[in-house]
Amino acid sequence: MTDPNPPKRPTIRPYGSAAIAEAAALIRAGEPVAIATETVYGLAADATRGESVAAIYAAKGRPSFNPLIVHVLDLAAAEQIAEFDPLAQKLAATFWPGPLTLVLPLRSDSGIASLVTAGLATIAIRVPAHTAMRALLEATGVPLAAPSANASGNISPTRAAHVAQSLADRIPLVIDAGPTVLGLESTIVAVTDDMLRLLRPGPITTEMLRNATGLTPLTFSSNNIEAPGQLASHYAPSLPIRLNAETATPEEWHIGFGPISGDRSLSPEGNPITAAANLFEALHQADASGCTAIAVAPIPHDGLGAAINDRLARPAAPGKSPPTPFVSSLSRTQR
Repeated sequence: MTDPNPPKRPTIRPYGSAAIAEAAALIRAGEPVAIATETVYGLAADATRGESVAAIYAAKGRPSFNPLIVHVLDLAAAEQIAEFDPLAQKLAATFWPGPLTLVLPLRSDSGIASLVTAGLATIAIRVPAHTAMRALLEATGVPLAAPSANASGNISPTRAAHVAQSLADRIPLVIDAGPTVLGLESTIVAVTDDMLRLLRPGPITTEMLRNATGLTPLTFSSNNIEAPGQLASHYAPSLPIRLNAETATPEEWHIGFGPISGDRSLSPEGNPITAAANLFEALHQADASGCTAIAVAPIPHDGLGAAINDRLARPAAPGKSPPTPFVSSLSRTQR
């Protein structure tokens, strides 16, 4: 007999050994599960099984030409999947575990499903630092493909509630380990021929990469998709965004920074680390505000500010068509 009151999906469970065991069982069954990392919440599935990876794409509605990041426990596991030259090994030794993704040549015997790389000869790989994601890697014993746990093109999730709202009944389980520490996706760097190419800014800044290697990462503008997060429409809230706004109109929800307080400030002290951690939470709040647009105060472009501006500039680009907005029942005077 069919249960007249089936449990709602996704189930949200607090991080712990029981939740990890449940998540590992679901992954072995081919289902993706959402889990916290130090950057944002990720949607994890077995990277060696095409059907499992396809379930990620289906849940996110992600374009098939956009590759996924593969997460592994350590450098030794990464070297079973990708070709590491001395420069890549130095970056791994310096920044792993941590929020750096390396784009490297894919080993022919990697065992990674071709859907993960979207047909590319390279793979995006990183070793996460968050205890929850590392526990899941240990429990499953396989590399995990894990893009951000949100519908493709929408705001990246920094809390379990964001995942549940964005993906609703598309996934079975979210492991709640609290808000993410960094709140910003990993830096992505391609390593080729003793050269670094910055494909996506993030918590590991250009200065940090330069200090570690003596090389200045090069930034290329290209229509080719080499890594996650390079689509112009990525990281988009449902409302249009206006940047460098010192004031806001009555129709706009104002995200402040430094001396500009706005409706919510990313950091009253002007601290880019705090701002990065609060960015997606503020965009979620703006989306649910009842306003019809978002205004964002000026944010410096140096250090982490470059990554924050990168996230904001994509949905603010001319010609960007935002997704259907979620309208809150709260009026501006009730916020």
